[in-house]
Amino acid sequence: MRLIAENLSGERGGEAVFDGIGFVLADGEALVVTGPNGSGKSTLLRVIAGLLPHSHGRIAFEGDSEDFPTVASACHYLGHQNAMKAALTVQENLQFWRDFSGNGRLGISDALEEVGLGGLGHLPFGYLSTGQKRRAAIAKLLISHRPVWLLDEPTSGLDKASDARFAALMQDHCAAGGIIIAATHLPLGLEGVKTLEMGRVHAL
Repeated sequence: MRLIAENLSGERGGEAVFDGIGFVLADGEALVVTGPNGSGKSTLLRVIAGLLPHSHGRIAFEGDSEDFPTVASACHYLGHQNAMKAALTVQENLQFWRDFSGNGRLGISDALEEVGLGGLGHLPFGYLSTGQKRRAAIAKLLISHRPVWLLDEPTSGLDKASDARFAALMQDHCAAGGIIIAATHLPLGLEGVKTLEMGRVHAL
């Protein structure tokens, strides 16, 4: 399995945001995308996820073409917004996403335990704290299987204990052959990652 970007360019509002981005990620690898605000980190993730078109270049996923025929179908995207309805319970939100995206390695109750929200599935999502909302959104990654995780500032709002818990989940995903691309200003606790400083890639 490989995720490949070649000479990729992206735009936002008709203005070029980045140009000439390239990387190759094999199963088990992670890429941390860094750069100042406005450099195109979020736009890059949205292009890979198929939420925005790219203006030049190529993005391809080589792997299980039967289950994941397109790059977008192979990706989980966790953006700045948690994409959960405030009036629905945490359980109902996650049930919607599992019905939409398919089953994963964990059921909803087990996924909530993994993110430290065990016993809170009955609460309306709007009742949760900022950190709890982010952890509930992270649980979406666990209830439906996708080999590629695209994470935009994934630890925003998390405390140190939740940071460590999420780092372990990311390590488990990579150890199982998954791929991660994370745009962040903060350390994620991942070892042996590649880094992309908008136009430059190297291995640590």
